Parts: sequence; structure tokens; C-alpha cells
Amino acid sequence: MRIKLFSALLAALLLLPCAGGGEETAMKGIPFALQASLKKMGENNPLYTQRFGADPGVMEYDGRLYVYMTDDILEYDAAGNVKENSYGKIRSISCISSDDLVNWTDHGLIPVAGRTGIAKWASNSWAPCAAHKTVDGKEKFFLYFCNGGNGIGVLCADSPTGPWRDERGGLLIHRAVKNCADVTWLFDPAVMVDEDGTGYLAFGGGIPTGKEKDPGTGRIVRLGADMISLDGDPVRLKVPWLFEDSGINRIGDRYIYSYCSNWQTRGNSLNMTDGAIQYMVSDDPKGPYPYAGELFPNQGRFFGLYGNNHHSIVCFRGEWYLFYHSRPVEKALGLSGNYRSPQADRITLNADGLPQKVRGTMKGLEQLHPFDPARTVPAATMCRQAGITVEGSGDSTWIRGETGSWIMVSGVDFGEGKTEMTVTAMPGCACTMYAVLDDPEGEVACSVRLDAAEDAAQISAPFSAAGVHDLYLIFEGDAALLSWSVR
Repeated sequence: MRIKLFSALLAALLLLPCAGGGEETAMKGIPFALQASLKKMGENNPLYTQRFGADPGVMEYDGRLYVYMTDDILEYDAAGNVKENSYGKIRSISCISSDDLVNWTDHGLIPVAGRTGIAKWASNSWAPCAAHKTVDGKEKFFLYFCNGGNGIGVLCADSPTGPWRDERGGLLIHRAVKNCADVTWLFDPAVMVDEDGTGYLAFGGGIPTGKEKDPGTGRIVRLGADMISLDGDPVRLKVPWLFEDSGINRIGDRYIYSYCSNWQTRGNSLNMTDGAIQYMVSDDPKGPYPYAGELFPNQGRFFGLYGNNHHSIVCFRGEWYLFYHSRPVEKALGLSGNYRSPQADRITLNADGLPQKVRGTMKGLEQLHPFDPARTVPAATMCRQAGITVEGSGDSTWIRGETGSWIMVSGVDFGEGKTEMTVTAMPGCACTMYAVLDDPEGEVACSVRLDAAEDAAQISAPFSAAGVHDLYLIFEGDAALLSWSVR
């Protein structure tokens, strides 16, 4: 229901023909106008626009990056107007994944907290992070989250997309844990599994009165071999001008602790700025960590809308990347309530192995390799879209659309030529789908009528394309798609 409410707002604002000269115009041979995208052509940020997503926690597994996010929910006042995000209604975690860093598969929402959630004892699910590790000979996945500002829980799964289980049955980090009672905000976990298989969890934040320079609220703890227990007491970290948002990574033989500075840094001797991602370096994962530099200024410096800064650092295929959030979808919708969307930019390392300062861009990351259409592609895989909603969770998500809605998949490699497209339509689907290459006004490579009244239906149609192209799937009617492939 919550995704449908977001979709309804999008429809009210965006169900309009695009102005002449734009890319989403009425197509040659197709008698309807296309809905406008919230993501510009040639820009790969934000990562997706079908809903909001904040505080990205990133995990690499088996050649893919998985991004887990706080599921920002639009809140309304009594008059029906969108109001400031209170975060109090967030009970789900959003998950997407990619192997090329441009086309992202939406794995839907993980129902974490509340009466219908996996962890029914939890009231919220903020700022997730994830890790995987072989435990008792079996690969397991661990999803850590904040129960508001008063503790950290963890879910387990046998797959990075779930289904998730609450094996612990309660908080992992809480105020009765040693050295945690005086942490102002007991939240914002970051997890790292070291080369020897030892797990570490960094967390904490907030500013006790009068302690802006040295809040004393950062912590790190070694995790038990099962990753859902503690092996020792949390260690107090000396983190200058800490606000929130811990990060923990290993680069070479050194450990990087990163965090968001608070909003009272003026006049500091370290040349740090407010609400920025800072980092410290140590030879020991539990510190101490001497201050090393500023990694990423507040995103408002680049995009005009300031807010809390939350990040993850990840190495993927030998390169380092910064994931963070900003507010471009909110801005495109004409809203102002601190509703965030995920973005990413590359990190360049200096000769000494430490990161250079990152500049936020809307262009984002380059596509790492061409997209393979011959495999079964989840329909919720896209670089850009308009008018699309995603339903389901885990590996069985599907998309819904209407006349004028569309998805675009970037850099699809059709090789020496493909001759057939196969689409799996969900029950209730009754639409015509047009597959168009490179430009919505270009030649139609395939047109297929999709009807699935009561059961899912697999439908094939002739297709003609060779080489590498962007692929648009454009819908006329009530679309409901599970997957597609081109062979």
C-alpha cells in the first residue's frame, strides 16, 4: 500500500506529455505520450526513482553489489500535504543490486519491524548495513539495522535477498551492553568482516551538551563467530566532531573509520566542514584512529539541498566507490521534507593508499560492462523509468505500469543479432509492450500483446537487433511483468 501511495503522487505530478525536443515524447508509430522520468538522460544518479531510499549500506557478493537502504516514507499532515520526514513510520528496508553499477534490479522491501515484520519486537528499521560470512560451513548473510535511536538488531538469511530470519530474537546492541548506556544515539551500524574472518561492528552518534568537539559517542566491537553475538565489550573511540554514520573498511593493511561530522565544526583546527564525511586511519580495527582527512563534503555543496550525510565505502572489482544519499527525487517532485535517494561516485586513492576527496555528481558511475539480455532478466531491472511501481520482495519482484510508463536498460549487448523476445506477464496484465532501441522515437524492435487474466503467461514475439543499444520497454494498457529475455 505504501508504494502505491508514492505511485499515486508520481502519477499526479508526472502523467503529462513531455515538451517537444525532450526524450520522452509521443513516439513515431505509437499513439500516446510517455510519462516523464525523474532521472535525466545521461545521468546515473540517483540509482533509482521508483521510491525513496536513504543511508545506503553496501555489500559485495558473488560479483554483484547489494545496496540496503532506509525506506523513507512520505508523511502527510491533516490537510493532505506532504510534511517533514519524521522517520518514525519507517519499518522496512529497501534492497537493490547490480553487477554493472548502472542497471539496478529492485528486490523490493524487506518487512523488518512492527506487528507484520520479521522482528516484531522492533519499532523501526533505519540505516542498514550487511555482510556475509561462512558459518559452520555454510554461507550466511547478516542485515544489521537501527531500532530507532536506541539499539541495533540483526537479521539472518541464506541469500543476500532473503528470506530473512530473526535468529537472535532481540537487540544485539542495547543500553545494557557495557559502554553503551551513555551513547546519545545508539544507532548507525557499519559492519566489516576482516581477512581472517573476524567481524567488527562500528556504531553510535549524538552530541552530549557542550561536547561538540569530542562527543565521545563512537563505538566499535568485535562480533562473535556467529555474527549475531558480541565477542567482548564495545571500545570507546575518540572521534572529533562526531555526529553520526559510522563506517569501517580495510584498505591494504590499514583500517579506515569514517563518519559524518556535526554541525558545529566552525573554527576547528582539522579543516573539516559541517555535515561532511570524515575519515581516520589505524593499524588496528579497534583503534585508536588518528584523524586523516575529509572524504566527502555535505551533499548540499553539490546539489543545493543540505541534510544529514550518510555513506558507505566499498571495493568492487578492484575499484573503490562511495555510496551516499541526496534529495533529487524530492526536488523533482517539488517537495521539501528531507526525503532521500541513493547515489554513488567513484573514489580515487592516492599513492599512499588513502582516498582523495570525492565530488558528488549527477552523472554518477560508468557502466562496467554491457548488459546480457539472453538470461532471464527480472522486469524490475532498470537504469531509468517513468510511471513504474515495483511489487513483491526478494528474487520474485515484478513491475506494474500503465499507458505511457516505461523502463530503460542501459548498454544492452545483442551480439550479432537476436530474433525473439520472451516476456513473462503476471496475472492481470493486459497491455501492449513496445521494445525500442536507443531513442523512444526510434525504430520498434518488437511489439507484443501481453494478456494474463488469471495465471502468469509466457509470451514470445519476433525481435530484431544487433550490437549494443539502450533498450526501452514501453507500455500501453495495464502492465504487470515478471521477467523478459531476448535470444
